[in-house]
Amino acid sequence: MISEILKRSFLSLIGLIYLAMGAFAQENNLSILLTDYTFSAGKSEIALIKLNHPEVTIKKIILKGEDAKAFQLAKNNQLILLKKYNNSEVKWYNLVIEAETSAGKLTGDFRIVNDQFIKNKVIAHRGAWKNTGVTENSIASLKHAINLGCMGSEFDVHMSSDSVPFIHHDPNLNSVFIEKTSAAELSQMKLSNGENLPTLVEYLQEGTSQNKTKLILEIKSSIISKERGIALTRIVADLVKKHKAQAWVEYISFDYDICKELLRLDPYAKVAYLNGDKSPEELASDKMYGLDYNFKTLQKKEEWIKEAQHKNLSVNVWTVNDGQVMDWFLERNVDFITTNEPELLLEKVKK
Repeated sequence: MISEILKRSFLSLIGLIYLAMGAFAQENNLSILLTDYTFSAGKSEIALIKLNHPEVTIKKIILKGEDAKAFQLAKNNQLILLKKYNNSEVKWYNLVIEAETSAGKLTGDFRIVNDQFIKNKVIAHRGAWKNTGVTENSIASLKHAINLGCMGSEFDVHMSSDSVPFIHHDPNLNSVFIEKTSAAELSQMKLSNGENLPTLVEYLQEGTSQNKTKLILEIKSSIISKERGIALTRIVADLVKKHKAQAWVEYISFDYDICKELLRLDPYAKVAYLNGDKSPEELASDKMYGLDYNFKTLQKKEEWIKEAQHKNLSVNVWTVNDGQVMDWFLERNVDFITTNEPELLLEKVKK
């Protein structure tokens, strides 16, 4: 009888431990991360497998899924793509990583993408819309940016009253406030080109159907509260992970707290700050990927361009529509130029 009681007590204790580990993992958004999500010719070492919590350790890793045979593990949880699978004709491989950790078992579902992404500095602001006759931030504007051969297509994300992210620049559409309106109502609203107001999921699905143009995802500040802005950030990061879009997505925001939350959730995400009030030294200290400032700010503080480059920060500039201003920044070798005139900038970078 005593042994049976001890056995039950032991099993109950084990159950409580597993519940506690599960609660810890959920509360801390604990997840498996990769330091990179791409492969390319001659690059066998893909990424290190990491966790997003410094106090949790990985005990064991198992590679699973339809394309697991293409990969192997090396020391220090280094993910390797086997040479015979490094094929330029393959767009991507799907991989499931299962990790036994000090906080319990975790599973991550990833897409390792052939890095054929264009490197021409051209970021289409809200997609390519101005000279194509489509609506900004529409699926059509994204498709046009991809077809033009832009390095990236920028778009803006707000959240409905019931926590569904939608794509639109302003906080309202036809005097309807996105944050105060349900997803069911918003999904029935039409853009000027006849499309429905797109959701983030629809945008991600379209954008990740190719591997040429990056998705420059701007998370908008909430007009209601700081808490809703952070909630949107977590939902966006979760959807990017769910749709295995990490190789495509680079984040930007005017809200520094949103930028910092993104890096808390994924320290290896590419996050750039928009507002123009932080020095390159501050951004580097906070582990930002780069600065993404208005062209007037960087023309006034030209030294920030070299300082950022010296600190290995990316330099993007917005929104540059004048040819002479484009030339000024191209001469200074900035990484990206965001523009409503991608056709003009594409002609300049081809020269």
